[in-house]
Amino acid sequence: MCRYATGPNSHYVCLPCRSAFKRSPRPEREHPCPRCGRPMTDAGFDLAMPRRRDDAGWRTLAAVLRSGLTFHSCGCEGPGFRPRSWAEVRERQLAAEQLGVPEREALARWDPWREEREPGAAARPGRPTGRRGS
Repeated sequence: MCRYATGPNSHYVCLPCRSAFKRSPRPEREHPCPRCGRPMTDAGFDLAMPRRRDDAGWRTLAAVLRSGLTFHSCGCEGPGFRPRSWAEVRERQLAAEQLGVPEREALARWDPWREEREPGAAARPGRPTGRRGS
């Protein structure tokens, strides 16, 4: 059974305030930021929030969310690769520009210069699979 079958709260992020709150994803409605009143972005269940003073962490998170990637998954295998540093974001943006692939696709790749394998294929050796405990 999937870890999220019972429906946990999702992380909602306000990028201008650098704040996040857990809210129920149901019902489908807008969740305003308690600090500024702007609509918050549903970032998903598997998000590890950067500290408020971590400029590079928030810049990285903003780039990922603005590209359309989120941290939603059923909890079995995680959401897949997401950049954790600004250097990883910049490398993937450069690869997207040079290879002519959408930025969202390049940001989700382990190796930005190679096309990903078919879904369900084994992970590259030496890289974490996104699963806990492995």
